[in-house]
Amino acid sequence: MRPAVVALVFAGLFGWWPATAIEASAPTTIRAVTVQQTVSGDPQYGCIVCHAEKRRAYLQGVHSERHIRCNDCHGGDPDALEIETAHTGDFVADFSRLAAVEICVRCHSDPDQMRQYGLPADQLAELRTSRHGQLLDEGHQDAPACSDCHDPHMTRAVVDARSNVNPFNIVGTCARCHVDQALMEPYGLPTDQVAEFMQSRHWTALTEDHNVAAPTCIGCHGSHAALPPGQVEIANVCGRCHAEIRHELDSGPHGAASRAGVLNGCIACHENHSTVRLPSDQIARTCADCHGAESAEMSRGTELQDMILRAESDVEHIEHAIETLTEAGRSTVDARFGLQTAITQYRRMVHLTHGLSVEALEDPGRQIGSITSAIENRAEVAEEERWEHKLLLIPVWFFALAIVFLAGFKLRRMA
Repeated sequence: MRPAVVALVFAGLFGWWPATAIEASAPTTIRAVTVQQTVSGDPQYGCIVCHAEKRRAYLQGVHSERHIRCNDCHGGDPDALEIETAHTGDFVADFSRLAAVEICVRCHSDPDQMRQYGLPADQLAELRTSRHGQLLDEGHQDAPACSDCHDPHMTRAVVDARSNVNPFNIVGTCARCHVDQALMEPYGLPTDQVAEFMQSRHWTALTEDHNVAAPTCIGCHGSHAALPPGQVEIANVCGRCHAEIRHELDSGPHGAASRAGVLNGCIACHENHSTVRLPSDQIARTCADCHGAESAEMSRGTELQDMILRAESDVEHIEHAIETLTEAGRSTVDARFGLQTAITQYRRMVHLTHGLSVEALEDPGRQIGSITSAIENRAEVAEEERWEHKLLLIPVWFFALAIVFLAGFKLRRMA
């Protein structure tokens, strides 16, 4: 094989052969044929022959899979192997932040191109409504554009665990800016949101339970339309996941107060970034944050707390009774079914507390109490019979020991 052809093959495959060496060693006709072979149906085209540092990133991204090439964003001639020829015409090396957004939306705002991949085509419209987009329009160079969250050369799908916007990585992506005190200070924003979020029940659900549906930053604030929810919007945002709880909240006095903007919705009791599941023994104390100690609201909160604690205690008693039945060698199939029913009713009670109706909790509370009594009675009977069997064994063991003693005595006399 001629040396010039070998040189061009290595240049196309690995992108490291100096362009000057190629020009010096290869006749024009051979170079043209080889470039055409390289470019046709293959990402090893002229741009990444020189820009080898981008080659690996590009080949790992979804854009290379969809045959989006460098010139689709940067312009120029991708078939050329000389810098002067490649960087001609509409070639742009670096974009302003707004220009970069416009480049992305050439495709990502086109429904005809996006629907085949199941992607939305309204990101630009959403970005313009966001605080990020507003700051970009105002000329703030530290406001995030598309490429700050999506690597432009190694763009990966959201479902890819290596993607910056994968549910397990999105918090870190937002934290790049939002933990930077110098960056946030001019906008009057705190920098402790990420630290608080990592103490929340949502973070536990994501990282320990591996629940990818658990809300991250974008679950409440949005992604391209990033904005904090308004006071009257908070319950609606939480209700996207907690639909049953939102229904109960809307039916009670807290729902009316939230809609009127008097109460901060769910976060009035559960916090926002450091979202917690309120401990059952803290219900009344939480009520006291807003209501007086002698108020009717405080009395209702105390009664709700007592009912929830009683239900929790009943569930624990069922679990203990099942252990007793197991030790007594009794079947626990029906008892375990009753336990699951009690747990279901308990969770129903927890949801119902958001409506602040004591009457609504009475029926599931009675069901749990009835299940508890039935299973505990079975356990008591089983325990009594177990002890009776043990007592019956006492004379048997006594008789057996007596025989052993007499046999030993006789053996000693015979000896």
